[in-house]
Amino acid sequence: MTQFGDVTQSSDRPGPQSPPLEGNPAAILIIVLFAVVAGAMLWIAGIRGAADIAWAAAVVLALIPLGISVARDLLHRETGVDLIALLAMAGSLILGQYLAGAVVGLMLSGGQALERYASSRARRELSALLARAPRVVHRYEHGFLTAPDVGEVRKGDLLLVKPGEVVPVDGVITSPVALLDESALTGESRPAERLIGDTVRSGVVNADGPFDMRALTTADQSTYAGIVRLVREAQASKAPFVRLADRYAMWFLPVTLGVALLAWAVSGDPVRALAVLVVATPCPLILAAPVAIVAGISRAASRGIIVKGGGALETLARARTVVFDKTGTLTSGSPRVASVQAFGAIEADELLRLAASLDQVSLHVFASGIVLAAAAKHLDLEFPTEVHEHGGKGIEGAVSGRHIALGQARWLAAGRPLPDAASALRNRLETGGAMAVFVAVDGEIAGALVIEDPVRADTPEALRMLRLAGITRIVLLSGDRPDVAQAVGGSLQLDAILSEHSPEQKVQAVLSERSREVTVMIGDGVNDAPALVAADVGIAMGARGATASSEAADAVIVVDRLDRVAEAVLISRRARDIAVQSVLAGMALSGFGMVLATFGVLPPVAGAFFQEAIDVAVILNALRALTGGDLRTAGAGQGNVPGATAAGRTQVPAAAGR
Repeated sequence: MTQFGDVTQSSDRPGPQSPPLEGNPAAILIIVLFAVVAGAMLWIAGIRGAADIAWAAAVVLALIPLGISVARDLLHRETGVDLIALLAMAGSLILGQYLAGAVVGLMLSGGQALERYASSRARRELSALLARAPRVVHRYEHGFLTAPDVGEVRKGDLLLVKPGEVVPVDGVITSPVALLDESALTGESRPAERLIGDTVRSGVVNADGPFDMRALTTADQSTYAGIVRLVREAQASKAPFVRLADRYAMWFLPVTLGVALLAWAVSGDPVRALAVLVVATPCPLILAAPVAIVAGISRAASRGIIVKGGGALETLARARTVVFDKTGTLTSGSPRVASVQAFGAIEADELLRLAASLDQVSLHVFASGIVLAAAAKHLDLEFPTEVHEHGGKGIEGAVSGRHIALGQARWLAAGRPLPDAASALRNRLETGGAMAVFVAVDGEIAGALVIEDPVRADTPEALRMLRLAGITRIVLLSGDRPDVAQAVGGSLQLDAILSEHSPEQKVQAVLSERSREVTVMIGDGVNDAPALVAADVGIAMGARGATASSEAADAVIVVDRLDRVAEAVLISRRARDIAVQSVLAGMALSGFGMVLATFGVLPPVAGAFFQEAIDVAVILNALRALTGGDLRTAGAGQGNVPGATAAGRTQVPAAAGR
């Protein structure tokens, strides 16, 4: 049984456990700092021998966990600049330069503690939803209210959500009205009113009186569980850029050892070589890269952008092309039924009732509009059975003992000629640039629902900010007919408009874009999932529910705002720039210190304090990635993208397929 409680223990992964000191940099820092301060006080008091013992103890305390870490890396045939710190501290013990070794140990533990701070802050941002995960539900069973575990909920169960409770699973509201606090998922502070027939996502809070809902998913299939899985992936990942920083050791380590040996050979003094090693000890410096990347992930999470790993963040920083799906991404994804066209004996209202009954269990962007249209007419909906949803085509199931199917006309026709009324409607829609969801009853196309879907109000501004963020090519990739796709892409003045693409063709189109530039794909539907995987970075608009696209994507925007895409790019570029800046600046300063140490200008103790200042500075610089990168700090008011104003007012048709 999968439960939210299982997921919250993600940090307790099986496997070898680190020694207490190795796994707790803060404890190491406190102990080493105490020993260094105690030694300093003893030295001031004139008790030099005791001071040396205190400093030597500080070196040993820092050296033990470092030695274990380096030994483990060597067993895995990995070598990093930690080895320089190990040699510097061991050399300080051998040569009696205890204060220098103690300062190196203090620097090492301080840098690791700073990294832990940044990582823990990121975990707090990413794990905020986990603490709110529901454990039990209130379910109606045979006229009685029971309280089973959330993992026992099944599709179709009738649940009660009490005031102040977190909605446990995705569902459809069966009470007349519900007032929901959706801020945890959408960032919107004002409570949202939802009416009977509206879908509700798990993770939101009941902000008013109790209401009933019908479960559409199990706990492990719900929106909340999907976000929890994203959190786990984001916490467990390691950035390729961090590994890139580690590869600095491939040249920095031999250069450092060569300079140290040269200083010893020229001066004849091994202390001169130790000074070089002390100055070159950049272990916390190399932590600057992961600190910046983790801080960037934390910053993105605070803006409603769940990035699954540092690799995705680093790649996003290099993006130059963005490919958009249309429906639910560039358009509002909140379509409305403009009219119902009946082709035969079934009346329009009955056709709408059957369609809305089936769409109660669909998370497709059209479904809510169809259900709302039925609710507006006060039609009595039934809960469907034997439901099967076909990505990019439609949905089918049983309602009132009849087989109902909604979707594309060619899918419903299954190769047979369309009825004359259906063909005539398609021709009219093509001329007017609109579209329809066709309805089949017991295998025969019985009518159609004409759908309207406007461009999102924030789309023009979001595209403008993407241009300002450095995106040079924006592409619309849609399964719609050319005239429908052109109505959207043309009004927004995009660089390319690709229409009538199946999910397989979308993958090929994304791969084609990737061959020229680092490409980001943005979508929200089940049929977008393969294209999201094919892109260098896939971003899912996951605010309306956890779908296959959220699982396939490298990042998920859980706030229903398109401008967060531009913020994701800005935050990633800021984090990567800060990481590179910190690494290069620290390496350059370390190199300068090595030259001074070679000529005897910096003895070991002075060199240790010199390196300490460098490393603390660059790590603190890396922590700047915890702030900035949002639209409020990056280019607001720098002019408009051509056509943006007109696009913001343009009503355009929705996608042609389910």
